[in-house]
Amino acid sequence: MKILHNPRCRKSREGLKILEDSGQDFTIVEYLKEPLTKEQLSEVLSKLGMSAMDLVRKNEKEWKENFKGKEMSEEEVVAAMVAHPKLIERPIVIS
Repeated sequence: MKILHNPRCRKSREGLKILEDSGQDFTIVEYLKEPLTKEQLSEVLSKLGMSAMDLVRKNEKEWKENFKGKEMSEEEVVAAMVAHPKLIERPIVIS
């Protein structure tokens, strides 16, 4: 199991605590320090059965200033998330 984690985010810290309390083995990926590649993010989306737009933090400054209101393909949204990892909703837990 793997958690994509941002230690500055309250919800991400809460998610990490739940995993720690579960006693299961897992890996922590601080995705702001270790950004995901396009391929890794696409794999996460596939495992979750979600579109890239489903995982975009639409209230982030980068989104509002650079992407809000633009017609974007799935690939373009993934590229934006890879270029600006803060746009990725968190926490994300995958197996």
